[in-house]
Amino acid sequence: MNYPHPIIAKEGWPFLAVAVAAALIVHFIAGVLWAAPLWLVALFVLQFFRDPPRVVPSQAGAVLSPADGRIVAIETTQDPYGQRDALKISVFMNVFNVHSNRAPVDGTITKVEYFPGRFLNAALDKASLENERNALVIDAGGHKVTCVQVAGLVARRILCYVKVGDALTRGQRYGFIRFGSRVDVYLPLTAQPRVAIGDKVSATSTILAEL
Repeated sequence: MNYPHPIIAKEGWPFLAVAVAAALIVHFIAGVLWAAPLWLVALFVLQFFRDPPRVVPSQAGAVLSPADGRIVAIETTQDPYGQRDALKISVFMNVFNVHSNRAPVDGTITKVEYFPGRFLNAALDKASLENERNALVIDAGGHKVTCVQVAGLVARRILCYVKVGDALTRGQRYGFIRFGSRVDVYLPLTAQPRVAIGDKVSATSTILAEL
């Protein structure tokens, strides 16, 4: 779902409104010292829901990072959603990262699957299969690309705005995960990684791999 970037993600406006209102009320009733913790909460909410625009690389065959964060896994494994052996690249998002999720490739969605689950630390490998998650399988011009939103220890809400049959463009905003999480990308075995474990990546602007 595309929309003009408002700097603050639309999901954050209710939280920001409540945080600022609470801080203002306490500020005017009890003074700035009592309100200071609430202003800090409002600042945290403001930074968490920021949603900056990003430049989309034009390189053909590039698989873009679907999220801001840190690379925690690059491995050959089974893609349980696309039923194949695949190269998996995982991005872990902490509470200070941007949490908008963006399409890694151009393509058409062939499957959307939601799975309830646990809320383990999303940096752990087992979170990929045990935590609450939502998977998209994308036909990217003959290449199958699977993109999985995974909830984390603090994350309790996965939002996905696309459905089977929708066409995605690289960098398109398609979902959001609130308060720390992970995104797994499953690629064909022939894909060439362009990142290493520990690298910091930015949604859309960082190339994860080449098809």
